[in-house]
Amino acid sequence: MKRLCIGMFLILPFTHQAQDIHFSQMAYSPLTLNPALTGANYDLQANINYRNQWNSVAEPFQTIAASVDTRLNAKKKRRKKAHLAAGINFFNDRAGSAQVMTNNVNLHFATHVMLGSGHTLGAGIYGGWAQRSLNPYAGKWGSQYNGLEYDPTLQSGEVFTSSAFHMFDTGAGLVYTFQSGESRIAENDTKLLNVGFAAYHLNRPGYSFIDRPQERMYMRFSGFVNGSFGIRNTRIILEPGVFFHQQGNAREIFFGMYGRYILKGESRITSFVQRTTVALGLFCRNQDALVAKAHVEWNGVGVGIAYDFNLFNSLVAMSRSRGGFEISMRWIIPNLYVRSSKIR
Repeated sequence: MKRLCIGMFLILPFTHQAQDIHFSQMAYSPLTLNPALTGANYDLQANINYRNQWNSVAEPFQTIAASVDTRLNAKKKRRKKAHLAAGINFFNDRAGSAQVMTNNVNLHFATHVMLGSGHTLGAGIYGGWAQRSLNPYAGKWGSQYNGLEYDPTLQSGEVFTSSAFHMFDTGAGLVYTFQSGESRIAENDTKLLNVGFAAYHLNRPGYSFIDRPQERMYMRFSGFVNGSFGIRNTRIILEPGVFFHQQGNAREIFFGMYGRYILKGESRITSFVQRTTVALGLFCRNQDALVAKAHVEWNGVGVGIAYDFNLFNSLVAMSRSRGGFEISMRWIIPNLYVRSSKIR
């Protein structure tokens, strides 16, 4: 039975409906969460993410992603009612023993309208190119199990129309942002709230190695609410978040909170001297995992790690609760063109 379960897991990338990549540190991969987050909170930011999953069960699933986004008219936006932003993101995903690989590059554009003091509504779109490939001779298939064990001499019975193909992808999103207060130690009355909804793969590209283009990718609908709230007259900031994804029959609900501690406050003179903080977080993914997180930021550079403890799904016995490891890096400049900075 254990061998059968492992065999089923190895062919999983081919038998289930295609699903998007995901990170446990979603807030540090903004352009895979919502295209309207392009330029929403910072004049400039860059992010790098790496995730290694299911190493304890079979051939690991590995994902590398990177993104950069910036406000295009940041110098003038503070005298206007709106500003524009642009960004680009890339990811490479490698899944299973059959070496199913996806490379994706997207361009993002967004506009953010000032609704009032501290209130902003943003709309974003993306369009990009993706390429998928596999090694049809490297996979292990259910038909190659002879009743006792895996037998590589047996025919797989699989017929692929192509081992590599390209596709175009597009999507859109909305984000509401409210921010006020000061993050410096003396005040620490930060109030930052982001609420967003996005739809990915609006054009539903063909996604199958066997029946393309008839078998098309499901759209992914993503929603989130997260924030940052300073406890006045302390060095503590609470950062709760709830994230929701629906793609076909697959649903993910992810929720939890960071507790952040300010070690050193940001400068009152220049926005290029930013605060130093450390944070610990605990999150839960429904019917799947408990996720422990840690994050350190220093002068605009942040490094985060996360580990998924696989506790709530059918692979607990095989994985021994070992799920996935993740690391992220972020560099931000909240206010690139002004010397005195406000809360991001």
